[in-house]
Amino acid sequence: MEEYDVAIIGAGGAGLTAGLYASRANMKTVLFERIGAGGQIALTDDVENYPGFPEGVTGPEIAERMEEQAKKYGTEIRTEEVQELKEQGNRYLIKSEKAEYLTKTIVLASGASPRMLKIPGEQELTGKGVSYCATCDGAFFKGREIVVVGGGDSALQEGLFLTRFATKVTIIHRRDALRASAILQDRAKENEKIEFIWDTVVEKVEGEGKVQSLKIKNLKTEEITDFKTDGFFVFIGHDPSSSYINDFVQLDDHGYAIADLVTLETSRKGIFAAGEIRQNATKQLVTACGEGCTAALSAQHYIEDLEG
Repeated sequence: MEEYDVAIIGAGGAGLTAGLYASRANMKTVLFERIGAGGQIALTDDVENYPGFPEGVTGPEIAERMEEQAKKYGTEIRTEEVQELKEQGNRYLIKSEKAEYLTKTIVLASGASPRMLKIPGEQELTGKGVSYCATCDGAFFKGREIVVVGGGDSALQEGLFLTRFATKVTIIHRRDALRASAILQDRAKENEKIEFIWDTVVEKVEGEGKVQSLKIKNLKTEEITDFKTDGFFVFIGHDPSSSYINDFVQLDDHGYAIADLVTLETSRKGIFAAGEIRQNATKQLVTACGEGCTAALSAQHYIEDLEG
């Protein structure tokens, strides 16, 4: 059974930065990622607010460069889904669908997944007009009319991106005011391709083999109408990817890991949480990377005390 100093679960900004710092500190480091390196950032088109890139950078590009850098200094990246964590003496046992590993410390950096509306037709038509990733699927809707649900930064960022392809983007929001930052609100309201429907929820996705229309309900009048559309993009937040954690460390009511704000250590010694998996984390790449650094340094100090 392979044994490591640091095991990192998740290859987003937090996980890849933790891998970089842990490897550079000469700790034997493994990183587990079930899909591919980059996490949510790999699904983002333009990153305009990451320091050092005044002209912006694409999400896939920065994810690829971060992965290269972590591997350069010795981080092993395994495409395996972690299923369970256990304590074994003064080590931790990690079980994936392929093998078992021992490690002195763990960095939880598995992030969060897009939240679904959980309405009729949504799951059945996912990939057939229903999407949670504008960068992945936007190009399929060139010359089409589409709908975006949400009122936060993600909804507006992705809605603006989708105007590159769609002839019209209708943003449906359950309230009469947006939660997004002022600059994004200004951009969206000034974009001639974007229209808004307020105080409204989507109750059903309809279509034969592909999205053709939505059942929408006005929350003030309770009127239900059919709204024709070629695509349906949902950006209403994320849920933590923490099912493998179970009760191994303390989670909040929403499933996010509770961690010390200075060391990022969880309720169990030697296990740290970084990035969007952590309770009250700022959902930004730059802070995720900072937390990855902090978690790796805290793991280093933990190992030094363990062996000291």
